[in-house]
Amino acid sequence: MIRHFLHSVTLDRTKVTDWNAYPFSIPPIRQLQTLELHPKVTFFVGENGSGKSTLLEAIAERMGFRFSGGSRVESMYKHDYASPLTPALKVSRTSNKMMDGFFLRAESFNNWATELDELEATEFCGGALKYYGGKSLHAQSHGESFLNLLTQRISGHGLYLFDEPEAALSPQRQLSMLVRLHDLVDEFSQFIIATHSPLIMAYPDAWIYQFGPAGLQRVDYEDTEHFQITRAFMRDPTIMLKRLLRKEDELDLGM
Repeated sequence: MIRHFLHSVTLDRTKVTDWNAYPFSIPPIRQLQTLELHPKVTFFVGENGSGKSTLLEAIAERMGFRFSGGSRVESMYKHDYASPLTPALKVSRTSNKMMDGFFLRAESFNNWATELDELEATEFCGGALKYYGGKSLHAQSHGESFLNLLTQRISGHGLYLFDEPEAALSPQRQLSMLVRLHDLVDEFSQFIIATHSPLIMAYPDAWIYQFGPAGLQRVDYEDTEHFQITRAFMRDPTIMLKRLLRKEDELDLGM
């Protein structure tokens, strides 16, 4: 397959001094050798604390993005890496030149919005908000600002790393995201997305890596826990809820 910008990431195990220290104590990180990336879309899935965001952050730093998220800033490397995983991570790049890029962290998107407002006020960067719908992201809903990021700021021919983008989006807007993602893939874009959303990870031309106690493994969409739990619930939510709530009641009664 022709890779867009990244072939793979590799953990340089000679640079790990303490395997019991975070994040190397997390099974998927501890067992990481070389992880091949899909030329279009790669998903990281797994429970909270499984290491998917940790790996995504380290990849982002290696590719010139700030740990806090945002656009690509090369001067960031005057400082130490924020992620302890980054110095031990190697990235295998293609010869293709990135024309664009963005690292979205749902938890720090608000900070990025504040920084964007500050840039807008400077004489050198005035007009930056035109790429985000023309108004402060703080004046938009979380979902609106993210969709404006997708439709107006992100232009294609770049690498995009998203950490839990569904945090901002309703189910309907998650479907809108898939449409835009597909358009950007057609415009020579590569995505790495950490997500819990069974809607987003349904994108067909992608690889899914599941992070879990056994380490990292590539799985089919219908084999993910997210799909299986969602399907079981939607088949009969009444029965599922009765089972779940009965267990909870029994625990409350000390049974």
